[in-house]
Amino acid sequence: MCSTCGCSGEGSGTRISLVPEHDHPYDADHQHPQDHEHPHDHQHPHEHPHEHAAGQGHEHSQGHGHAPTVEETRTILLEQEILAKNDGLAAANRHRLQERGITAINLMSSPGSGKTTLLESTVRAYAGTRETLVIEGDQETWLDAQRIRATGSKVVQINTGAGCHLDAQMLAGGLAELAPPDNSLVFVENVGNLVCPALFDLGETARVVIISVTEGADKPAKYPYMFRTADLVLLNKIDLLPYVDFDIDLCLSLIHQLKPDAQILQLSATKGDGLADWQAWLDTL
Repeated sequence: MCSTCGCSGEGSGTRISLVPEHDHPYDADHQHPQDHEHPHDHQHPHEHPHEHAAGQGHEHSQGHGHAPTVEETRTILLEQEILAKNDGLAAANRHRLQERGITAINLMSSPGSGKTTLLESTVRAYAGTRETLVIEGDQETWLDAQRIRATGSKVVQINTGAGCHLDAQMLAGGLAELAPPDNSLVFVENVGNLVCPALFDLGETARVVIISVTEGADKPAKYPYMFRTADLVLLNKIDLLPYVDFDIDLCLSLIHQLKPDAQILQLSATKGDGLADWQAWLDTL
């Protein structure tokens, strides 16, 4: 079990599969297990990585501190080792992408915010002008990957099993399968989750967080680290504003409190509103 976020890869290793040109119904037999296992198999789910640093103890009832137990110390070291290894792999990913002029966008959000719909619209918008490829991250199924494949884009599916996020090693494997050409645009649709994906650098060019008006306007306050580390925030499904109880001013205010210089675009991936601004932002990278 991962000491950083608590996800478990036990019995459910990561699977990285190139989606074939001819779509087929989801079938576990079409998933091709890889040799690499989910890297987070440590049994310390209750320790939070940022609660206390190594070497700090808790105050004794009589005011005397005590040295951390072996378990406390080891849990913290494990978390440091996991993130340090991931950061090293992410740096290598970033270097390789930059050398070849490839722009990689890490798309993160809670489930149902419209990531896949946005990708479908974006891939079609770039058709004939720039090659656009997609790495799809989900715990199971090829459903979203099949939707992307229908646009004509090349797509790789990464199934994480019980894992709740992608990491740099998974991205490296996905890029190896995808084989994006120089100067292409690669989107990484992360596992739907507003917590764990924010902790793991993939080596991406930019991080984009999507929130939809069908979610609570207070999401930025509840998940601050995700919004604080975003290069761009997309407020999606604005066509539904007349029909939902969503305080847009509150949402935007909370984002700016977390990150005063935050870039925010409002759009509707289904109706097309704001997609030109989204594409213009991508073209600046």
